[in-house]
Amino acid sequence: MLPSHLHNEYNQSALPALRGRQSGVAGFSWNGEPYHQMSQRYPLRLILILILVAAAVWIVLPTNPGIHIGSIDRDIKVVRGLDLQGGLRVLLEADLPEETEITSDQMNTVRNIVENRVNGLGVTEPIVQVAGSRRILVELPGIGNPEDAVDTIKETGLLEFVEMTSSDFAYFQGDQVLLTDFGRPVPSPTLVIEASETPTSTEVENSPTITSSTTEGTTDADATPTIQVTQTPSSSPTPRVFHTVLTGAQLKHAFVTQHPNTNEIVVAIEFSEEGGQIFSDYTSAHVGEVLGIVLDKRLISAPFINEPITEGSAFISGSFTYEDANSLAIQLRYGALPVPMKVVESKTVGPTLGQDSLDKSTIAGVIGLGVVMAFMALYYRLPGVLADLALLVYATITFALFKLIPVTLTLPGIAGFVLSIGVAVDANVLIFERMKEELRAGRRLYQAIDLGFSRAWPSIRDSNLSTLITCGILYWFGNTFGASIVKGFSVTLALGVMVSLFTAITVTRTFLHLVLDNIRLTEHPRWFGV
Repeated sequence: MLPSHLHNEYNQSALPALRGRQSGVAGFSWNGEPYHQMSQRYPLRLILILILVAAAVWIVLPTNPGIHIGSIDRDIKVVRGLDLQGGLRVLLEADLPEETEITSDQMNTVRNIVENRVNGLGVTEPIVQVAGSRRILVELPGIGNPEDAVDTIKETGLLEFVEMTSSDFAYFQGDQVLLTDFGRPVPSPTLVIEASETPTSTEVENSPTITSSTTEGTTDADATPTIQVTQTPSSSPTPRVFHTVLTGAQLKHAFVTQHPNTNEIVVAIEFSEEGGQIFSDYTSAHVGEVLGIVLDKRLISAPFINEPITEGSAFISGSFTYEDANSLAIQLRYGALPVPMKVVESKTVGPTLGQDSLDKSTIAGVIGLGVVMAFMALYYRLPGVLADLALLVYATITFALFKLIPVTLTLPGIAGFVLSIGVAVDANVLIFERMKEELRAGRRLYQAIDLGFSRAWPSIRDSNLSTLITCGILYWFGNTFGASIVKGFSVTLALGVMVSLFTAITVTRTFLHLVLDNIRLTEHPRWFGV
């Protein structure tokens, strides 16, 4: 039973001192706003919370049909990682002699480019990380077609700009392999140039051209040496070796745009400072010639050089559709590997945990949540029960975000989610302990609620902020060193912490005021553990 002399003492002496700064005193909330105005907001907040929960429940439902409105066509489903659903594991290795030095910066660049490439497969959270000094490990969870995935990764190879004659372009087919003086050995068949034949004027006119990004050039195809191209077995004359002028290491960017003068679709390319100087020197000395663009020793484009290009940027123009230009731009961007790579191992793997382990982990999580909810209800009584309802709201909203973003759930990611439940409970514990102190000091119930929240807020803010900073560091570490599992843990924990702040400060507070404001503490002290 609350001592009556404390209640009277509060009513007579505590009121003037607290009116200007504390919560809910003599009809005022802790921020100084009249309490009757503040209390009118809670029914509206409850409506908003119920709408949010209903949306979250709709997203969480296993039978959710997804979002299919107009141009938005998206399925909403749980995305599981390689350890939960299996997938494809590919090991890439630098295809250079052992004595060739490869820097860590080069390997990190390769990793980033390969990751961008496999993201085009629609795989969420692929694991792409450097393994040792010469290898890249790629893990693709839930991949549907392993052969297509391997082919896509193989396409992510060495990009070269090679020196060619003005009539070579007419005879190259997509399946021909060029031998260049840079990179790895070339498989047969290779290109051998023996005799002479002149390309037609139509072939010359339809070929791409490369011009400066500041002027509009014209195709110069007057001087065209004659050649004949044949495919020969390995016993035939020595194949021609093409000189590599630039590699993808000197290419900064490639994208589709419109030519400022003609409005035609072109591919704009930009080189680094070093590459721009090499490009300037070469194009100045080879106006009217062809610059071959070669990916993995296969020609993907052969534009004419219309003019000296000295600004470090240029346009590749031709009879491009947007799809053709975009395809070329993607090959230029994602083929710009500073180190040639080869696939040394590719295999389909099953889930390392298995369905049985996943089921047991789910059961363990449900039991843990149940024990926490039972503790809150038994120790904090009625406020604890309301906190349990807020905890269910927290779990529903968080899991809905996992599906909506989506977040790839691995075992470490699930661990981050479970850990965030403890963070959510910790905030409620701080609030309720402060609230009990205010009740023991003679505060009215609605005043104790506001005082409990306001006085616990600094501790809640600081603890959650330190956790978010830790999540940021973990995410940076995982992103820098290719540890996607660490990234998944940090993402799920950070999302859980932010949602727990919302539920503890907004949802729990709303529930407490709506249920407890009209209850007389003196009649039911055991409901509050005081």
